[in-house]
Amino acid sequence: MKAKKEIKVWEDLEGLKSTAEIAIPADPLDRVLGQEEAIELAKVAATQRRHLLLVGPPGTGKSMIAQAISLHLPKPMHEVRIVNNPENPERPLLEVVEESYILEENISRAGAMGELLSPEKAPPSVAERLGYLCRKCHKYSAYTERTCPHCSQSKMEVGGTTNPFGDLIGSMLETAMPQVSFGKEKVTTSRKNSDGTDETVVFERAGDKIRMLDQETLEKRHELDKTSNQKVLVKLDRNPFVLATGASETELLGDVRHDPYGGHNNLGTPAYERVVSGSIHEAHEGVLFIDEISHLGNLQRFILTAMQDHKFPIAGRNPQSAGASVKVDSVPCDFILVAACNIQDLENILSPLRSRIIGGGYEVLIDTSMPDTPNNRAKYAQFVAQEIQMDGRIPHATIAAVEMIIDEGKSRAKADNHPSGLTLRLRELGGLIRAAGDIAKMEGAKLIDTDHIKRAIKRSRPAEEQIKDKYGSYMKGLSKDVSESQKEKSPYYMHNEHIGDQMFN
Repeated sequence: MKAKKEIKVWEDLEGLKSTAEIAIPADPLDRVLGQEEAIELAKVAATQRRHLLLVGPPGTGKSMIAQAISLHLPKPMHEVRIVNNPENPERPLLEVVEESYILEENISRAGAMGELLSPEKAPPSVAERLGYLCRKCHKYSAYTERTCPHCSQSKMEVGGTTNPFGDLIGSMLETAMPQVSFGKEKVTTSRKNSDGTDETVVFERAGDKIRMLDQETLEKRHELDKTSNQKVLVKLDRNPFVLATGASETELLGDVRHDPYGGHNNLGTPAYERVVSGSIHEAHEGVLFIDEISHLGNLQRFILTAMQDHKFPIAGRNPQSAGASVKVDSVPCDFILVAACNIQDLENILSPLRSRIIGGGYEVLIDTSMPDTPNNRAKYAQFVAQEIQMDGRIPHATIAAVEMIIDEGKSRAKADNHPSGLTLRLRELGGLIRAAGDIAKMEGAKLIDTDHIKRAIKRSRPAEEQIKDKYGSYMKGLSKDVSESQKEKSPYYMHNEHIGDQMFN
């Protein structure tokens, strides 16, 4: 396979046939176009655990920067567990477990698995009692077979082997109770060790195998049983990037599920099992990303508290729920906050929260364009290759097609009051690449070429432009879609009829 080429300047593309030959950087931050200041501060945030507020329009790489920060962090080192509190079940205990302890626990758990045997390797009496061996023809079959497939006799023992009516009764029971699990689930035996001592050995079903548990394995399993009254709330092996955009209060802060039986000892679910973590807890030792953070409204104050204390309690949030009386204090949530918003939404972010971000991090204005230089043109080519690889369903593009995408980027930057730049509103540009790729794919083309790009530009226009082309103006198009009765009832239409034509003409 031909080695891919690292592109630094536009001249590096000479001799390449398509974007398939362009190397994509291993560091996710190097895949972000432009945004030099934001990238520099993102590296600082990952190293120094600083918060970031990214301010700028949608589609300029804010979420990509946040994800890249999480990939620069060391992997989480702790697991958070909720433990039953026998003295006060509605106040479960919290346990933060280090990685080394979990590794030891996993070794013990592996040692408690026992040895898997084929039924033929187990003692015949054990295989028979577990339902693998037919006592009539002495042939093996799955324990789920109620009737031996070899001799067609029932494998269910009823009333002992000396009962002359055993087969008849067994058949009747099979018909009357098809859900009966034939044979025993577990058989306990003993054996002598080399030193003459007796050792307990347990055999149990394990699918088409039999699991053998010796004395040492049973002791390890007994130790693990002591942890059965706890629940893992935040796993050690977890994604360090948590997206909480648009999260509800429950999703953000956690909750305690309702139990219609009120935690009754025999009927209900124990309180500790009903505790649910929130995004702030799942982001512990990682990144909590919230786009459009101003839309959280008053929930911002809880984010502020969590950032200050590095911990936040989990409690039932519905006063009519049985979970309302359950609370777990001081659940850790030491995260890096990467928040994002548009310029016009800055005033809707709580002042104390912004102060906390500035006091422990940075605010950065995201660029909407970058200079049209050979270096940045090379980055555009890299961007095209990245988008195609990430999509995975469209062919690569010719270098001529990349040049046309660059021209489109210049045109969009000019429309955005940056006459000598390249647009960084890359989400929309990525949509153009996918549209061209879809056309090429449907036509069976091996590469995206300039003709595909031209047709995709036309196909991917906003609906407003399509309306203007078809009807002459936006409001004329609206008049075709709105009945006379709707016009009479809509003061908005009457008020905006003239203004709309000014906006879209």
